[in-house]
Amino acid sequence: MNYKLSPSDFTFLYEGCKRCYYLKVVHNISQPSIPLPSIFSTIADLLKNHYDDKHTKELYPELPPGRVVYSERYVKSEPIQLAGHNATCFISGRFDIVVEFDDNTYGVIDFKTGNPNEEHQTLYSRQLHAYAYALEHPAPGSLGLSPVSKMGLLYFHPSKTSQSTIDWLSYDAKINWIETNKDEQGFLDFIEEVLSVLESDRAPDPSPDCQWCNYISKLESYSRVVE
Repeated sequence: MNYKLSPSDFTFLYEGCKRCYYLKVVHNISQPSIPLPSIFSTIADLLKNHYDDKHTKELYPELPPGRVVYSERYVKSEPIQLAGHNATCFISGRFDIVVEFDDNTYGVIDFKTGNPNEEHQTLYSRQLHAYAYALEHPAPGSLGLSPVSKMGLLYFHPSKTSQSTIDWLSYDAKINWIETNKDEQGFLDFIEEVLSVLESDRAPDPSPDCQWCNYISKLESYSRVVE
C-alpha cells in the first residue's frame, strides 16, 4: 500500500482519535463533515490576497528579508519508504503561503485566526513539516522548493473595532508570529508512528473522547436492545 497522508489530518484527527484516522486513510470512511461558517474562508482568502507578493517586513518584522511567492498551492511528495515497514506513504495537501527569502531559501507559513495556543503548536508543527517535506522531496511534476529554512504560524486575533462611516465597520487584529523549529528526522519518526497504525490488521480502539465513536457505540447498543 502507498497511503495518501493529508497534512491537515495530522492535527486534530490523528491526535483526537486514531481509530477515525485509520478508517479514513485505510478504508476511506470519514467522520461526518461539519461545514465551517463561510466567514472563515472569506478571512483566509482576504489574507492570502492581501499578502500576495508582499515583502516579509509586511508579514512580520522578525522574518528575514524576502517576498511571498506562492499562495495556496497543492504539494505532493515522493513516496516515503521507512525501514521495517512494508507500506509506503506520500504527503498531499495545500499550504497557505510560501516565502522566498533573499538568501534563496524558503519559508512555509500557515495563517490562523485566534490566539496562539501552546497545546496546538505541536500538532500544527506536524502540518508545517509535512508541507516542507513535500516541497523538498516533491513527486515528479509537483512543486519543489528547497531548502525550507523557516516554518511558522501567523496568528490574527481581532482586538478592536473602528468605524469610519455609518455603514462600514472594521476589525483590527493583533498579529503574532509563532516559529516552528525544523526537525525532519523528528517528522519522519512521527510518520513511522503513523505507518505503524495504518499497517495494523484492525482499527485501533476508539478514543474515549471521540464523540463520533461514542455516537456509533450508542447506536450499536440501542440496535442490540431493540433486536
